[in-house]
Amino acid sequence: MRVRPHVEANIARADPQPRHRAPAAARALTHAQARAFYDRFVWLQDWQQRYESPALEVLVREGAFGEAHSIVELGCGTGRLAERLLARELPDDAEYLGIDVSARMVERTRRRLARFGGRASVRMTDGCLQLPAADRAFERLIAAYVLDLLSESDVGLALDEAHRVLVPGGRLCIASLGEGTTPSSRMLCRAWKALYRASPFLVGGCRPTELRAVLLPSTWEILHAETVVAYSVPTQVVVARRA
Repeated sequence: MRVRPHVEANIARADPQPRHRAPAAARALTHAQARAFYDRFVWLQDWQQRYESPALEVLVREGAFGEAHSIVELGCGTGRLAERLLARELPDDAEYLGIDVSARMVERTRRRLARFGGRASVRMTDGCLQLPAADRAFERLIAAYVLDLLSESDVGLALDEAHRVLVPGGRLCIASLGEGTTPSSRMLCRAWKALYRASPFLVGGCRPTELRAVLLPSTWEILHAETVVAYSVPTQVVVARRA
């Protein structure tokens, strides 16, 4: 595996009125379409670790999960990242909540995390991005390969909810398909965008995104931003502290 990290500077930006900037306009799968796609895709989900794992290593390192006692994951998938965190990274008294729109993903995650007993809870959502939690309930919020398949309005809602449920100083830990930073990853992104324009279903509703563009300095302090390229797939990893 060849992994080429590309560290990006955190550039100060003017602070406009909206809490979050919307990404470039793009079609997105509806919640029902996403559920149907990922119910069918569940058996291939873990195969993606070939290119996801290097980026998630950065996410785990920069997220400082050893200091976190309450974690929520938006889009928990098959629970692979949650299992790693609970087994190796989190304090023994840490509690985890996973949320996903796919019934089959939720089922697989529950089986995977059963050995952790009451420390782990997994819930299915109808696609509503309002999290089932009180204000300032969590120290970490994870969204790995989720924001790149949401609509513009849903990205804003997800970030508003992240800000609501995180404690002051809590960390937002996100990873998404990003823009290419190497010749091969740029070529892949051009092809990916062409497929997305033809039909979002061809790429699971995902498209390259720029995460820093939707995090305003009045709301989030970006602690780390990095693009990791593995198997020519660029993943942007951003860890931000809640203001």
